[in-house]
Amino acid sequence: MLGYDLVDVEKSAGGLLRVYIDHPAPGEGGEEKFITVDDCERVTRQLQHVLEVEGVPYERLEVSSPGLDRLLKKAADFARFVGQQVELTLKAPLAGRKRFRGELRAEGDGWRLVLSPDHGGSPEGDRVLDFAIDEVREARLVPTIDFKGRRSAPAPAAQEEGGAPGAAHGGQRT
Repeated sequence: MLGYDLVDVEKSAGGLLRVYIDHPAPGEGGEEKFITVDDCERVTRQLQHVLEVEGVPYERLEVSSPGLDRLLKKAADFARFVGQQVELTLKAPLAGRKRFRGELRAEGDGWRLVLSPDHGGSPEGDRVLDFAIDEVREARLVPTIDFKGRRSAPAPAAQEEGGAPGAAHGGQRT
C-alpha cells in the first residue's frame, strides 16, 4: 500500500512492537534508496490505525530501518545482496565451526560464501562454503564504513534533510 518492504517484526513481553521496513530492491541499474525518518513516521501513522482497527495489543510501536547489519531471511534478501560481505551462522557445525564470513554469491540453486582471508579463507578467494537457506540460523550483512570517503556515494537529498540509514520513529499508543 505504501510501497515499502516489511523486513521483520519483533514483539517483546513488555509490549514493544518493533517493525523493520525497507524500500524494495532497485531494478536493474536502479539506485538504492535508504529509509528516512519521514518514511518511518509515515508507516508508524498508518500502522497505528491498522493495529487499532484489528485490535492488536501493544504498548509502544517502533518503526525502523533494518540497519547496516541487516538480517537476511528470505531468498529475495540473499539475491538482493549478492556480492556483499555477509556473516553467516549455521544451525549445525561444519568442520567444527558454525560462523563464517565472506562474500555472498548465488551458485546454481543454492548459495556460496567466498570466505574472507581473516575468517578461514585464502587471499586468492578459493575457500568457499556452499549452503542452502534452510541450513542457516542467522545471516547478516557486514557493515562496511569507509571513513576516508573514498568509496562513499553522495548522500541522497532525503538524508541531508534529516533522514539517515538506521533511522527510527517510535509511536506511543494512546
